[in-house]
Amino acid sequence: MNVTRGFTGRPRVADPGLPPGQYDAGDDWPVLSAEVTPDLAPADWTFRVDGLVRAPRTWDWEEAHTLPESAYEGDIHCVTSWSKFGVRFGGVCLDAFLAAVRPEAAATHAVAYSHTGYTTSLPLADLTGGRAWIAWEYDGEPLAAEHGGPARLLVPHLYFWKSAKWIAGLRLLDHDEPGFWEQNGYHARGNPWEEQRYSGD
Repeated sequence: MNVTRGFTGRPRVADPGLPPGQYDAGDDWPVLSAEVTPDLAPADWTFRVDGLVRAPRTWDWEEAHTLPESAYEGDIHCVTSWSKFGVRFGGVCLDAFLAAVRPEAAATHAVAYSHTGYTTSLPLADLTGGRAWIAWEYDGEPLAAEHGGPARLLVPHLYFWKSAKWIAGLRLLDHDEPGFWEQNGYHARGNPWEEQRYSGD
């Protein structure tokens, strides 16, 4: 797959709250997916954390909802140049899941994978310290399927391809293992404020 650098999106208006090369999508939330939206009911959803952990575990929908509730209120940024201000997601901070499985000291990275087979790679440091969530609500309502419901990974400080839709699990590793878009020319980390869109940026 070729990575096209020519995508420019809408004309940009300078805004100090926007990362470089981004535009404010306003009330719009563009739907961009690498695969077909699955028909995944909450009763069929599971989330597993394994790999370099001391106590691998799988949660079902009800079990995940027994963990302490947490919310993210802020901004999100897509590599295709749109950003949304003042969004609100509800779910559980990923730290609660990681505390239960107890990552080993050697763990430095994670592969997030979806119920569809999609994968993306992240440094473990970007998933800890209150920086990532398993989210199942948006603006107080159940997260819509086209936006990753019943639950998605949310890593709002990185470009949104890192926030895997229809999240099924995390596998902790001692090395970086590129996921779908990383294998196809996108940046290993994806920091929007440093405009890390493509490999080499």
